[in-house]
Amino acid sequence: MEELQTKEIDRIKTLLNAAFHGGSWHGPSVLENVKDIKPKTAGNRQKGIHTIAELVYHMTTWRIFALKKIQGDADFDIKTEKQNWGNLKEIDEFEWETLQMELTLSHDELISSLEDKTDNFLAEIVPGSEYDFYTLLHGIINHDLYHNGQIGILKKMAPKVSKFDDEDDSRSSRYFNEGFDDEY
Repeated sequence: MEELQTKEIDRIKTLLNAAFHGGSWHGPSVLENVKDIKPKTAGNRQKGIHTIAELVYHMTTWRIFALKKIQGDADFDIKTEKQNWGNLKEIDEFEWETLQMELTLSHDELISSLEDKTDNFLAEIVPGSEYDFYTLLHGIINHDLYHNGQIGILKKMAPKVSKFDDEDDSRSSRYFNEGFDDEY
């Protein structure tokens, strides 16, 4: 029989993981939501709205912020738009995979940094701030869910693309292109 979690830090790690990896009551997790997104959709810019790729960058940035604070770095801060949202222009397959990998690695590092923490840690003031780690960690959970909802909406708003749009493959228009090489 699985042991009931009795420590608040364990419950917070469970919530962090559920929001990120899956198994939460609210619907798709962050990873479940982004797993089938193509680079063109991730980089699709709606007027005045951050792209999915920018949201993923932003979520990673704030995980790194939390990690730095857990490591005791009172001076680390996110001060510029570029630090907060990145400077993402064209999103190709490599860039999109990199953004997703960095998000996952930052999550794994965050969870790992909490492994040896006790509930007393949650009451400690975050270095360089006026709030405690309990507030910061719940903030990361809430932040993920907020932006995960935005990602879900942006996925639905994105123009429908063919399965070939994100591939460098002439097969999608082979009957209309001169010079099609006859590999098929």
